[in-house]
Amino acid sequence: MGWLFLKVLLVGVSFSGFLYPAVEFCFHGETRDQKPNFVIILADDMGWGDLGVNWAETKDTARLDKMAAEGMRFVDFHAAASTCSPSRASLLTGRLGIRNGVTHNFAVTSVGGLPLNETTLGEVLQQAGYVTGMIGKWHLGHHGSYHPNFRGFDYYFGIPYSHDMGCTDSPGYNHPPCPACPLGKGPSRPPERDCYTDLALPLYENLAIVEQPVNLSSLAQKYAEKATQFIQRASTSGKPFLLYMGLAHMHVPLSGTPLSADPPGRRAYRAGLREMDSLVGQIKDKVDRTAKENTLLWFTGDNGPWAQKCELAGSVGPFTGSWQTHQGGSPAKQTTWEAGHRVPALAYWPGRVPVNVTSSALLRYETQTILRLRSFSVLDIFPTVVALARASLPLGRHFDGLDVSEVLFGGLQTGHRVLFHPNSGAAGEFGALQTVRLQRHKAFYVTGGARACDGGIGPQQYHEPPLIFNLEDDVAEAVPLEIGSAEYQTILPRIRQVLAGVLQDIADDNVSRADYTQDPLAAPCCNPHRVVCRCQTV
Repeated sequence: MGWLFLKVLLVGVSFSGFLYPAVEFCFHGETRDQKPNFVIILADDMGWGDLGVNWAETKDTARLDKMAAEGMRFVDFHAAASTCSPSRASLLTGRLGIRNGVTHNFAVTSVGGLPLNETTLGEVLQQAGYVTGMIGKWHLGHHGSYHPNFRGFDYYFGIPYSHDMGCTDSPGYNHPPCPACPLGKGPSRPPERDCYTDLALPLYENLAIVEQPVNLSSLAQKYAEKATQFIQRASTSGKPFLLYMGLAHMHVPLSGTPLSADPPGRRAYRAGLREMDSLVGQIKDKVDRTAKENTLLWFTGDNGPWAQKCELAGSVGPFTGSWQTHQGGSPAKQTTWEAGHRVPALAYWPGRVPVNVTSSALLRYETQTILRLRSFSVLDIFPTVVALARASLPLGRHFDGLDVSEVLFGGLQTGHRVLFHPNSGAAGEFGALQTVRLQRHKAFYVTGGARACDGGIGPQQYHEPPLIFNLEDDVAEAVPLEIGSAEYQTILPRIRQVLAGVLQDIADDNVSRADYTQDPLAAPCCNPHRVVCRCQTV
């Protein structure tokens, strides 16, 4: 209790509600040393094919498409996991879930979160003199010291987890913002009634719940306002800044106003895409007006679309996971098929990142007969930002990402030779590295489908030897290589070697274990008598 009180004492709140370390004001007015600023925007459940420049059928992301034309687009970019909490933990630590301990989602009643001995990107940049802000969905623990204000972020405005957690939302439906239950009747009301049965979703500003239940229809505009305010205040503070945004889009329930011209069944999703596109455009415009020459803006997604939501799920593009669909279930979110973890990605920094450049998936060298990948990962954001900020990586742990700053600036053409895809819920043990990508080949030791629109789930199947697909010839992952083929026999020993290598590296590493204990008292509530709640309004 004393330690928590000390942490609160070390925080100062300005009249405008912007949260700084108390010492921040001592630096006000000093000349910035020209360290770059960073804006990292993470979409939720967005499909690779939802980005217009990725897939010709998409016409709803005009601002993002313009950003791609003004910067760099990655077509072979991957989330570190295919569900919410593990993907976000990896972004903020540069480490796979099997190292940082976050292997599956945290709940409303979770006591723990991202292990406290893991160092976040916000903490590294705070030590390097940055003002840090987090706006949007956190989903890495909300109870006690797991709150964003205690994990490296001076300012926080957002929701502690997904916005369907606490709101009744049956598969395939898109319920509107749920009203609070009548007093004294909440827990006893049946789930089908249009009210919160366990929790009215809270909206935080720093340590206080400022709205509960949150009005989801106005949430996007609130995020835009808070983000632009943060950028303005940080830009005038004399210090570089990090803004990490976890959007609500394109997770259900969706907001946005459908247009009558949209095809039936897709209107809500297309409206949501346009709203997200507008939100990102507002943030980019603010960067352009205040810190254009010295700010790297990185946009990507946390995982693929949630196929269970039917017409409210995004587009997988060409990555249809055909082998799995024939077995049953979905090959998208929660799976290690391409649709589960291949996500849109854009980098924008005028004068530094080349204009209208597409990072192709594969590149053939004239002097070699093999293909060298230019694949990248959300894991790369951590070491790249740390390097550009002239900060130091945390000691005593291993990292899974690459510093790709020279790729961003057009100096290098290569990325990951190997990617490891952990199970995120569809089949096998949470966090287990059951799928290996080695250049153009991808090997599955375990397969399984997540719940599909029709309610079906693909069976969990173990493969020894593994299924291997050639992604250069078969992006749909439809037909695995014949086990007896020369190609299969050549690549299998290499895949086994790299998998054995990473498992040994993990065994030699300092790994963490997340606390997934649940306690009803950990659920945030707007109640000043509860330790976890600090209410300003109800």
